[in-house]
Amino acid sequence: MHPVSVFIPSFRSENNAIDKGYTVFKIEVLINGRQHTVEKRYSEFHNLHKLLKKSIKPPDIPSKHVRNWVPKVLEQRRQGLEHYLQTIIIENEILPKIFLDFLNIRHFPSVPKTESCGSFDTESEGSSKLSHQPVMLFVRDPYLLPSSHDIYSNVVIEGVMHGIFYPDLQPR
Repeated sequence: MHPVSVFIPSFRSENNAIDKGYTVFKIEVLINGRQHTVEKRYSEFHNLHKLLKKSIKPPDIPSKHVRNWVPKVLEQRRQGLEHYLQTIIIENEILPKIFLDFLNIRHFPSVPKTESCGSFDTESEGSSKLSHQPVMLFVRDPYLLPSSHDIYSNVVIEGVMHGIFYPDLQPR
């Protein structure tokens, strides 16, 4: 399962002097616990669909020809576009870069289900492979073997050792 989910909770109509009016869909993108919002017109969904057809088999997209001014029809289109995006996420193990760009997702680790955990190595298609890499490495255990050239003595170790071996000498 991908660490990304999308919802289209609302839409709004825009009117201006140049266009005869259009609808903007508000897309909420949740990725790894962080949320951001993207607004897209239907024409942008349609362009995405055409581009996706070159690399994957996308689900059917709601019809392009509807009466944009009818609220019931707009609500059906909103639901259809939400289902369209969610189906792409569910059906594709590796999400296409064009899809991630559409949702304004950067640095998304698309991980095949058979891979294990670790660090990321970016590939040319925008997906990532995982491999194990150490985060921090100690040459010696600094708590068990304090070096003789430490400027400050290890107060914690000395306190614990003193409490274990000399419990009667504790200050009262």
